[in-house]
Amino acid sequence: MGALSEHTPLAERVEELLAVDGPLPIVAAGDPVLRRVAEPFDGQLEPALLTRFVEALRVTMHAAPGVGLAAPQVGVGLRIAVIEDPAPVPDGVRAARGRVPQPFRVLVNPRYEPVGVDRAAFYEGCLSVPGWQAVVARHAAVRLVARDEHGRAVDEVFRGWPARIVQHETDHLDGTLYLDRAELRSLASGEAMARLWAQPTPERAAAALGFDLP
Repeated sequence: MGALSEHTPLAERVEELLAVDGPLPIVAAGDPVLRRVAEPFDGQLEPALLTRFVEALRVTMHAAPGVGLAAPQVGVGLRIAVIEDPAPVPDGVRAARGRVPQPFRVLVNPRYEPVGVDRAAFYEGCLSVPGWQAVVARHAAVRLVARDEHGRAVDEVFRGWPARIVQHETDHLDGTLYLDRAELRSLASGEAMARLWAQPTPERAAAALGFDLP
C-alpha cells in the first residue's frame, strides 16, 4: 500500500497530461523538473498507461519536430525516453556527422558508457531550449544498456549521430541539459545558425567565434 501511494502522484500526473488530445506541452529550461535526476521506472505506470504515455511522447516528438524526447521534458520525472530519426539530410551531412536513420525506440532506465576515446563536436539543439544551438563535444560511440517498453533488455553500441541522440536523451534523465556540456562561445540563435553555420561541421564557426574542437 505504501509503494502504491508513492507511485500514485506520477501516475496521476500522466493521466492528467493524457486527458488532453494532441501533443504534450514541452517543458522549457528553467523548470526544476529538468534539473532533477529522474526516478527509475519500476512499474509506477500500469502497462496500459505506459503504452499510452509512450505513444504521447512519440506524437509530441514528431510534432515538435525532434529526434528524441525524455519524460522530464513533458514534466514527468521518470527514466523513460523515446528516440527516432529518419535522417532526412543531404549526403554530405550524413557522411560528416554519421547520421543514419534510426527506428522508433523506447528507452527505459537507460545508461551509457563510452566506447573508445574518440569524441566528435557538432552543433546541437534541444526542444527544451528552443531557438538556440551550440557545439557539444560528445563520445563518438557509446554502449547503451536499457530496457524497452516491454521490459526486454537492450545492450547495443551506437556510433555517430545516433550515439549523440542517446547521450542527449539519457543526460536529460540525469538533470543535464546539452548547454552544460556545450562550448558557450559557439552559442547561436536559430537565425544565425541558418545564415552562418549551416555547414556539415563546425570548423568554420570555431575559427570565427574562437573556440577549440576536439
